[in-house]
Amino acid sequence: MTLKSKRFTQAPLPFMGQKRRFLNQVKTVLSNCPDNAIYVDLFGGSGLLSHTIKQHYPNANVVYNDYDNYRLRLDNVSNTNKLISDIRAIVAECPKDKRILEPQRSLIIKRVQQEEQTTGYVDYITLSSNVLFSMKYVQSCAELEKETLYNCIRMSDYNADNYLDGVIVESLDYKELFSKYQYQNNVVFLVDPPYLSTEVGTYKNYWKLKDYLDVLDVLNGTNYIYFTSNKSNIIELCEWMANKPALYNPFAGSTTSTVNNQVNYSASYTDIMLHKVNYEFK
Repeated sequence: MTLKSKRFTQAPLPFMGQKRRFLNQVKTVLSNCPDNAIYVDLFGGSGLLSHTIKQHYPNANVVYNDYDNYRLRLDNVSNTNKLISDIRAIVAECPKDKRILEPQRSLIIKRVQQEEQTTGYVDYITLSSNVLFSMKYVQSCAELEKETLYNCIRMSDYNADNYLDGVIVESLDYKELFSKYQYQNNVVFLVDPPYLSTEVGTYKNYWKLKDYLDVLDVLNGTNYIYFTSNKSNIIELCEWMANKPALYNPFAGSTTSTVNNQVNYSASYTDIMLHKVNYEFK
């Protein structure tokens, strides 16, 4: 008897920018696409979109571009669980969601240093979500030592079992991956680049305006699901481009969905998903 694998509604490990709030909209778009198409997730991130598509259409070829090496974090989830468990014990008597004071603070730093020395790896992004104020991330123990720690420890283990089952994993520059599938039939590109004018501290590379504009090349004449935010002004730029004689608007004829995100009591932003799929394909 074949057991169905778990359907994840959010990434198994913390990841800035995962599209969990757009999953229903993505599934709606998928319902009008072939179940045996090729879906290429050019900016795979946490892999949540790739996982969702593979669960929705098991017969589809789903290509997940793990350029940020999220798999390394998944491969180390058992060590991460042990580290978080030990920190949970250290702060057992500390108030929840409050600052972690001495001596517990020093004990946590010492335990993190020990983890790095013994295993050679610490998932600082996951660790950050457990001991730092919301939306703050560090990438090293040296950075962690400079921060104020908070007791926001997760009370259960992380589980990433079978998360990427059946998904084709690549680790390429998105332009290389696009060129591999650009001229194949029945291809839908998922395009979720790091947002312009939005915090990208946990991504591997720094993105400039030119990089965001280069991404638009993959939308011309292709089937796509594209994500951006109202902070980027990319849509406004493309509308401006459409009024220029030699330019085109790649979003013309696409459908827009939005999700509002509250960062804190005084700050929010809007995520935007656009899609344009020729259901007859090439």
